[in-house]
Amino acid sequence: MKTFELLLSSINDVKDFVNTVSKYDFDVDLTSGRYVVDAKSIMGIFSLDLSKPIKVEVHSDDCDKFMAELDKFIVK
Repeated sequence: MKTFELLLSSINDVKDFVNTVSKYDFDVDLTSGRYVVDAKSIMGIFSLDLSKPIKVEVHSDDCDKFMAELDKFIVK
């Protein structure tokens, strides 16, 4: 499992993120405060506070390609 933070600052960012995550078979969770949603759920993501970075938990150890695709959203 890998954990990192990302920032989705626009509606297009959310759509791009969901499209990228949906291509993969493993589970990805987003956590904002005490709320946890499925990263493949666009409605779930819009229920979070998107003004702050969101914690991402990838439930796979083989996710290097996935991480590379999300690089533009990752908070460094």
